Amino acid sequence: MIRCFIFILLLILTSCTNDFHNKYENDFDSPLLTQNEKFRLSGDYDSLVKLNKRYYEKAEKIGYSEGKALCFLNLANVNMPLENYKRAEFFFSKANKILKDSKNNIHKAKFNNDYGNFQVYLKRLDKSFEYNTLAMNYIENTKESPFRNDVLFKIYYKRGDYFYRKKQYAPALDYFRKAGKLDHSGRTECAIGDLYLYGFKNMDSARIYLSAIAESCNRQGITDGVALNANTVLGEYYLITRQYDKAEKALLKALEINNKTKFVFAQYTQYIYTDLKSLYERKGNKEKALRYLQAYTYERSRSDTALLEAINDDMNKFIVATERDAKNHRNNILMMIIVSTLVFVLFGIYAWKIIKKLRNRKKQLRDETKELENKIYNTSQEKVMELARKNDASFLDIFKKAYPGFIEKVLGVNPDLENSDLVFCAMLKLHFTSKEIANYTFVQPRSIQQKKYRLRKKLNIPTETDTYQFFDSLI
Repeated sequence: MIRCFIFILLLILTSCTNDFHNKYENDFDSPLLTQNEKFRLSGDYDSLVKLNKRYYEKAEKIGYSEGKALCFLNLANVNMPLENYKRAEFFFSKANKILKDSKNNIHKAKFNNDYGNFQVYLKRLDKSFEYNTLAMNYIENTKESPFRNDVLFKIYYKRGDYFYRKKQYAPALDYFRKAGKLDHSGRTECAIGDLYLYGFKNMDSARIYLSAIAESCNRQGITDGVALNANTVLGEYYLITRQYDKAEKALLKALEINNKTKFVFAQYTQYIYTDLKSLYERKGNKEKALRYLQAYTYERSRSDTALLEAINDDMNKFIVATERDAKNHRNNILMMIIVSTLVFVLFGIYAWKIIKKLRNRKKQLRDETKELENKIYNTSQEKVMELARKNDASFLDIFKKAYPGFIEKVLGVNPDLENSDLVFCAMLKLHFTSKEIANYTFVQPRSIQQKKYRLRKKLNIPTETDTYQFFDSLI
């Protein structure tokens, strides 16, 4: 009799527990993740922080600790793409402390998948796969629900991303398609288009996926992370296929969206400006290419520090607001002092690293700027080469401007050289072979060899000295 009573009591408690979790999943978990993702994709950072603050207070009020963990995970995911890794690690640590002893496997699956994604940002690809596998194991036998499907979508998506990064394109495509069945935001279409473009090198399939999602977003006036990704990668597709006018249109659209969403998707600034620089280099517009390179340098220098300060200020406010669940006021104040000191030290270290990274980046960009300027100056040299190939009468005059002082030094060795000799010297300076010179001047290669022999005598070039080296040494 007693055993029967205990069995019935356990059955009732189990049923209540299941209803409890289902209740909070429908009333808390799903609405929070749906709204959070909407704000994240739209780049609405302020609304996202306010949303999680409001839900954290709600979780605290109803005693739902897993709900607090979801808020911490959402804030950790905001900080990752902004390279605010110390802050992301802080929120992951908070979530892990709550979920370590939780019985809710969907929440544990979400934590492991999100933390695995964090490992990707830290360049620990194999470690990210381990956490993703843990997430798969946790979610495997859970009951189907909207919340579970949302988490499963992200697990499949990140697994596809892992295989893509490991250049295992077939399983990557398989998992992206599995993810696509659980989500209709367009994120998987972008990922598949990117995979076809850079993985399979299948231009037609890449165009179909990328143009479909980009045109759909642009037609509806959507300016979120999906539209940003689609237009950026579509621009890269047009760049690769040399459709430069279409590439320009797509990349400028991506830049427009980036200006609205960069408070969450700041990393896209780098890709878009770099793509625009490459585009205008290929179109031969060196000035615009230089302008976008300089614009990127300025944008990174101007916004990164201010952006991080603003974000960390908001995060600090959130942390302070969430410390109200301490057992007594004294311990709460002490904990705040310790946390604030630790955050201050970590932020100081992180700020120092950011400054160092920005300095290195500035140096790299200065070098790239110098290289691009050299390319602009090399335009005249390319013109000289083309005139030589055409055997144009103006070749020698243009050559003198491109290589000032060279002809004067040749005449300094032998002032009696004829104009035809000087043209021949100029072509040797450009490292044309005897066969090439013969083709350009319409004479037999043997005649060029004889002319080269006579020129060596006129300039007293020693037998052991290479003719090309001799002319290279003059300037």
